[in-house]
Amino acid sequence: MTKEDMFNQLLNKLKNNYSEEDLKDIKKAYQFALESHKGIKRLTGEEYIMHPLNVAVILSDLHVDKTTIMASLLHEVINNGSTTENDLLKNFGEEITNIVQSISTINKLELPDTKESSAIYLRKVLVGMAEDVRVLFIKLADRLHNMRTIWAVRPEKQKRKANETMTVLIPIAHRLGIYSIKSELEDLCLKYLKPDVYRDILKQLDASVEELDSVLESMQESISELMIEQGINFSIKSRVKSVYSIYKKLDKGKKWSEIYDILALRLIVEKESDCYLAIGLIHSKFHPLAKRFKDYIAMPKENMYQSLHTGVFGSDGHIFEIQIRTHEMDEIAEKGIASHWSYKEKGTKKIQSMMEQKLEIFRNMIDTYKETDVSDDFLANVNNDILGEFIYVFTPSGDVVELPLGSTPIDFAYRIHSKVGETTVGAIVNDEIVPLSYELQDGDAVKINTNKNSTPSKEWLNFVKTSSAKSKIKSYFSKQDRLDYISLGKNILEKELRKQHLSFNEIFNEENLEKIKKDLKFNDLEDIYLAIGSFRYTAGFIIRLSKEEKHEVIDPLTLKAPKKNALKNDNKNDIIVGDYSDILVSLAKCCKPVKGDNIIGFITKGEGITVHKVDCPNIADKDDRLITVSWSDNNENEYYTDIFIEALNDKNYITDIINKASSKNINIVAFTTNENTDITIYNLTLKVKNVTELNDFLNSLYSLNFIKKIGKK
Repeated sequence: MTKEDMFNQLLNKLKNNYSEEDLKDIKKAYQFALESHKGIKRLTGEEYIMHPLNVAVILSDLHVDKTTIMASLLHEVINNGSTTENDLLKNFGEEITNIVQSISTINKLELPDTKESSAIYLRKVLVGMAEDVRVLFIKLADRLHNMRTIWAVRPEKQKRKANETMTVLIPIAHRLGIYSIKSELEDLCLKYLKPDVYRDILKQLDASVEELDSVLESMQESISELMIEQGINFSIKSRVKSVYSIYKKLDKGKKWSEIYDILALRLIVEKESDCYLAIGLIHSKFHPLAKRFKDYIAMPKENMYQSLHTGVFGSDGHIFEIQIRTHEMDEIAEKGIASHWSYKEKGTKKIQSMMEQKLEIFRNMIDTYKETDVSDDFLANVNNDILGEFIYVFTPSGDVVELPLGSTPIDFAYRIHSKVGETTVGAIVNDEIVPLSYELQDGDAVKINTNKNSTPSKEWLNFVKTSSAKSKIKSYFSKQDRLDYISLGKNILEKELRKQHLSFNEIFNEENLEKIKKDLKFNDLEDIYLAIGSFRYTAGFIIRLSKEEKHEVIDPLTLKAPKKNALKNDNKNDIIVGDYSDILVSLAKCCKPVKGDNIIGFITKGEGITVHKVDCPNIADKDDRLITVSWSDNNENEYYTDIFIEALNDKNYITDIINKASSKNINIVAFTTNENTDITIYNLTLKVKNVTELNDFLNSLYSLNFIKKIGKK
């Protein structure tokens, strides 16, 4: 298909829902993108303009607004064209420019196939997307077309992009209810992540396609007869479930012969009352499966999904999954909340507000982890809050709240509002008082008792389930601790000033205050109090710093005074500085020294001494701040260290490596794998007692015939 044919196809899809003025603006965006991408080709060999055109066509099926269509046509003009941000502003205004700029930023980010990198990437992506929800629509459509054409890139990139899609984008499509995109992305990801499994399922389906089609047709006719007899206007669709949904059943341990419910029918009726009439008729003729009936009409999911679900025994013993919904419900089910943009101005603000609420769960997770590097925790919470199983519970007014399985009344309270969570004193579930650690069940009616004078308890962190509740509880105590430290620091400083017979106004005049703030990179006086109260700096150091140059002032918190009669072998610490063992020290995270390594100390003003390996590149050319250190003789501590193993890539050898480590009493704390063309690289974090134990383990690994190279990081 030529670009002209493709653009005409897009216009034909849009003409019934857009005014002539809208179509004129869309044509302008297309011409601009066409010129910007002129002469550029994709790896598939087609002109680059075909990509934004395909993205716009995908979005047209979601009934998005004109702005989204225009931005989708323009979404690559900055990264893969000759256009600047100013060019966009001049031609299309701020709204479209902001959307395109956000997409351009997101598309520059890569997801390496490691947990830590996944968390960092996910954090950045979600922050970028949260500004305007329409960025999400474009990104999902962009990735769908790229996954359709990913056959053109090298295999390792195929896997990386499929993993990125599964980890980052499919959960977002799920939260927004855009199942038409979600389902196709899942199948495509499976195709490239587990090609053998994907082909095997297709082969099995192809082998039974005639039988399955015949069974579906027969069941469809039976249900149609029921509807006609009762005068219900309807349409009916039938399908075999997606490859990915079948894979999920197989992955849970089911055999192919045990999967009966791969046949699905969808009944579309005109009115909500017809949904209930239809399901009654179906259950009267076909025996329903226990616990398979779900009423998402009376209890909609948080992404607005509504439908009746049931499973029944049909002809020849086959099990059918049947969904019954109205036309509007079907629109939302397939296209998600994106479909509501088609209602134009009358509901736009309300819809935007609702969409923002759907993304709150992502923002809460970002707020929790953006200041930390706890990547495994971040991904664990993504899997729990986004990909895990859910329950649906009721507020006293009958509203439905979606929560991860295992959530407690505290999770429920914080989902209602932060203030409700903070002042919770008790919970009543189904008219019975329950402990705050009670695990809520699907269908529970929950009432929270509050007291305006109550505050959160740190005990709650031991049992809350959702990352948003954990985040808000931790945030509360972090703010409280900060206030306590500030108050303590102020008192310590005032006592030190009185001890030295100094005036506050004299020491902290405007000039001195600016000097301290500049030297220590503080924002205000509160930061000074906080640093003293949290024992980062002494009050005396701050006072002297107001009068002297920073490099001439030594803080006792950097080098603690030795105890009298300290003995070299009577050590509480790992490291001896000079002849003393009670100096404030820490091990460098960059080189992770292990007992027995040759080490050197690096004096860090205000933060003690950091111990590095002598060959660490981070301390090169810094002789003026190095100090002699050594290992103590009688400590029994363990140390973290990183190694890499290059191995053959004909199979996954991590089990063999773990078994070898176990035989040597080595604890593997974490590992990641990177697959290349010829080798697989295993990156391991170990916990060892000393360098002798580490070297013994590394030497033992060479007895494994798949090992090609081993090294320390």
